[in-house]
Amino acid sequence: MVNHKKIQRLWRDEGLRVPQRRRRKRVGSSTVDAPTADAPNVVWAVDFQFDADEHGRLIKICSIVDEHTRECIGGLVERSITADRLTAHLEDLVAARGAPAVLRSDNGPEFISEAMADWAGTRTGLSYIPPGSPWRNGYVESFNSRIRDECLNINSFYSLLHAQVIIGDWKDEYNHHRRHSSLGYLTPAEYARQCTHQMETDDSQNVRTE
Repeated sequence: MVNHKKIQRLWRDEGLRVPQRRRRKRVGSSTVDAPTADAPNVVWAVDFQFDADEHGRLIKICSIVDEHTRECIGGLVERSITADRLTAHLEDLVAARGAPAVLRSDNGPEFISEAMADWAGTRTGLSYIPPGSPWRNGYVESFNSRIRDECLNINSFYSLLHAQVIIGDWKDEYNHHRRHSSLGYLTPAEYARQCTHQMETDDSQNVRTE
């Protein structure tokens, strides 16, 4: 006869135990402290936000902002944005602009993945804000608030392509036509072109000149 008591005895005699499901470990540790963004290309801030099209299908939006120039230097509008997709986009931006000193983000799974850690490598430092502290990533949060109020909330998207075009046009208007008092009433693109701040790095320390 086989019953639960016999099965329990056999498990105990053989030293067996019920397998435990283990949560996958994630990276999630800052490699550097984020410096003050006192020059272009020092700190890039990255964040996600979400919307939906007329059919209720998810639209995921990634925005990347240079904290010094306030310029939206990149971003993605997709149904899904994986860590691999994000790092491929960052690689394209680095090829065009050079790598930032620090990439600032929250602790979302795309940012603390092994793919992100592997990509960052020696290219850039990673700085994660504390959980539940979005104000620590204030520049991109402010940008997200504007795109939400001025674009997402007043447009209805009938397809992903439609969303990509509308959001892309809004970002272009923000970069090239929106004047900022903090930038001497220049647009982010104008300020970036005229900015003489540079970050110079030697073997011992970072030195920023103007």
